[in-house]
Amino acid sequence: MKQNRINILIAAVLVLFAALLKVATYPHTFSPIIAIALFSGVVISDKKLSFAMPLLAMFASDLILELFTQTPGFYGMEQVGNYAALLFITAFGFAMKKIDVIRVAGFSLASSILFYFLSNTNTFLVDSFNMYPNTFTGYINCMAAGIPFIKFVPDLVFSALLFGSYVLVFKTNRRRVAA
Repeated sequence: MKQNRINILIAAVLVLFAALLKVATYPHTFSPIIAIALFSGVVISDKKLSFAMPLLAMFASDLILELFTQTPGFYGMEQVGNYAALLFITAFGFAMKKIDVIRVAGFSLASSILFYFLSNTNTFLVDSFNMYPNTFTGYINCMAAGIPFIKFVPDLVFSALLFGSYVLVFKTNRRRVAA
C-alpha cells in the first residue's frame, strides 16, 4: 500500500512537471509528454494509470495555457488527435520488453515519428481552419508543415532521463511498477 502511494505521488509529480515545462517553453515546447507516454506504457503495470499519465499532463498544460496565458489551450478538434496519439504511444510502449539504451532510443524516435504522423494526419482530416485542400497535395503540404514540430531532441532527452532514472532506482528489481 505504501509503495502504491509513492508510485502515485511520482506519477503526479511527473504530470505536473510535464505540464509546467510545456507551458514554460511554449511555443517551442521542450516537453516530456511524449516520453512520459512511452515510459508509462513500458513501466507502469496499472494500464489505466499508464494511459492517464500522459493525458493528464497534456490536459493540465492545455488548461494552464487556456486560463493563464493569451494562447488558447483548447483550439479545436485537431487537438483530439494529439490526445489519441498519446494513447497510441502509450500502447506502443507495451511492446518494449527490455529496457536498454538502444531500445529506449529506438522507441523514443519511433514515438516522435508516430506522434508526427498521427497528429498531422488528424489535422489534415479535421482541418477546422481550412488550411489544406482535400487532395493528396493538400495532405503532403500538411505533413511538410509539421516537420519543424517533430520533437526528436526533447523526446530523446526525457526518455533518457525517465528510463535512466528508473533503471538506477530499480536496478536490483526490474519488475514493472505496481502503481
